[in-house]
Amino acid sequence: MSRRPDILGEFTADHRAATELLDRIETAPADDPGRGELVARLTDLLFAHCAAEEEHLFPVVQHDVPDGGALVFRSIHDHLAIGQYLADLQGLGPADPVFDTLLRGLAETLRRHLRGEEERLFPAARKALPAAARTALGDRLRAERAELEAPGGPAGTSG
Repeated sequence: MSRRPDILGEFTADHRAATELLDRIETAPADDPGRGELVARLTDLLFAHCAAEEEHLFPVVQHDVPDGGALVFRSIHDHLAIGQYLADLQGLGPADPVFDTLLRGLAETLRRHLRGEEERLFPAARKALPAAARTALGDRLRAERAELEAPGGPAGTSG
């Protein structure tokens, strides 16, 4: 079965990966220095994911989905809040007393956001966008991600 996921499948896979990382951070002992590395990985994943949603999915949803502007606005608002939690966590070590408070806020906001996208935004997009368009967007997203990860690609260059 070589069926490629459409853009919604790609984003749902990102959601699963983010949830798994968050679960690992939450269940690691408070004094585990590896929590900081997990937060860094979660930050990289979520910033790339949010940017991709905002570039590839949100313009289409805003244009083609009834009440799409409100759905997009809600998601962008959440992206900003999640980004702020992640930025605040980056400045702290896992042993910092504020770390767990910020992590709880991030976890609550992120889980609510992911649930909202999967229960409202993605079904609305699936209904409004033809399968071929969703697949083409997924192909484009994978191509961009592959280019960013390739040696000598934008992520592999120094400057």
